[in-house]
Amino acid sequence: MRRRGLWRAIGVSVFAGAAFALWRAIDQNRRLGDAGWEPQPVPFPPPPRPEPAVGARRDRWVAPVEQACPASHPVKAKLRSGIFHEPGGASYGRTIPDRCYQDATAAEADGLRRAQR
Repeated sequence: MRRRGLWRAIGVSVFAGAAFALWRAIDQNRRLGDAGWEPQPVPFPPPPRPEPAVGARRDRWVAPVEQACPASHPVKAKLRSGIFHEPGGASYGRTIPDRCYQDATAAEADGLRRAQR
């Protein structure tokens, strides 16, 4: 007797789950049809990226070499803190850079702020 009740409960649960899934699918299609939305195909190959503006510079920063900045890009920047360090600063020697900039204006143009002295 208990088994029969258990199987009925399982059967009712499966039926209710299927009915709910069907109802959701119909409702979702109705909503999408009302909005006029249709999926768009993904372009392949992807469109080329636009060239930077006339005044923009691609070579503002370089990656550090062995945790040190090259002589051509002496300004050290930490991206997590958003701070850049200039040569001669208090923390310049112990800073391990994420990026190296040519000068302070290039670092500021990327949204970084100057370290306190």
